[in-house]
Formats: sequence, C-alpha cells, structure tokens
Amino acid sequence: MSEITLVLEAIKRGENQASEQLLPLVYDKLRNLATARMAQESAGQTLQPTALVHEAWLQLAGDGSRSWQNRAHFFGAAADAMRRILIDKARRKSRLKHGGDQSRLNIDDLEIAATTPDEDALRINEALEKLEQEDLEQARIVVLKFFGGLTNEEVAENLGLSERTVYRQWVCAKARLFRLVRRLEENDQGQQSSVKNV
Repeated sequence: MSEITLVLEAIKRGENQASEQLLPLVYDKLRNLATARMAQESAGQTLQPTALVHEAWLQLAGDGSRSWQNRAHFFGAAADAMRRILIDKARRKSRLKHGGDQSRLNIDDLEIAATTPDEDALRINEALEKLEQEDLEQARIVVLKFFGGLTNEEVAENLGLSERTVYRQWVCAKARLFRLVRRLEENDQGQQSSVKNV
C-alpha cells in the first residue's frame, strides 16, 4: 500500500493528525492537476495553480469529517473540487460580462463577441450536468479522467468497474458530451440571432 492510501485509511479511522499528513503527500499531484486545468483557461486568468490547489484543499478538508475510499477516490474528489471552483469563477465573470450590477445599455449599441474560454467552460459544465442526469456513471468517468487526470485503471478501481467498461463508457461519454455541447452552442447562437432581430 502506498503512503497516501495508509494516510487516507487513517483519516477514515478518525485519527487526528492524518489530514495534516495528507497534504504534503498529495500536493505535487494536486499542483500538476491544477496546472493542467489552468492551461485550458483563458489567457487573462488571474487564478494561479497554487491558489486553485489551496482553494480545492480547503473544500476537500473542510471540517475534517471527509473520508475517501482510496487514492483514486481522493484525486477524483480533488478534480471535482477544482472543476467547481473554475466553473464558479467563470459564472461570476460571465455575470459581470452580461450586466451584473451595472446599468443597462441599448442593445443596438453593442456588438456580440465570439465565445470566451469562460463561456466554453460554462457550456461544457452544463453539458456535463445534463450527462449526470442521463448517465451518472459516464459523468463520473468524465470527471475522473478529464478533470482528475486518472488512468482507466484508476477509474476502474475507484468505480468498481472493469477497465474495458471504463474505456467503452469513456468513448460513449465523449460522443454524448460533444453532441450536448453542440446543441448548447446552437441554442446560444439561436438566442443571439433572435436578440439581433429584436
């Protein structure tokens, strides 16, 4: 058993110092996950990978009552926490971009810009939420592989599936997400066209 797994088991048993021992063991892997996630964000991103790791750690550690089944489960939870942080940040930016607390302008004076990476992230998140409603297992595989950077073997271990099943579900989930994102893009374009015609 790896040292991380031993510490995770100690956390499960409720040992007081175990959570403090976990962060130094997982920090580099979390930093790598955060760096990979941040590379896909827009160029003007103010959140740095280190800050993302710290925010995710605060969500994960929380009140200290969390426990994880294994290493893959922990990193899946970390990836999901990072995803939620980035989506919340994108939503805040989008609200500001689309008015927020500011006064309204005449729509005829505005030019519609192309989608930003933040809007793309929101669209992907919306598609993932729809996938969760349709097929929770596929959605979990997407989160663990795409956001968590886990291998098929680690996902299989975490979800109690065979690697072959994970591979098949991953292929299917990617195709479904692509269709969902395309549908959302078409809906957005349709709404922009109707706004222009008003």
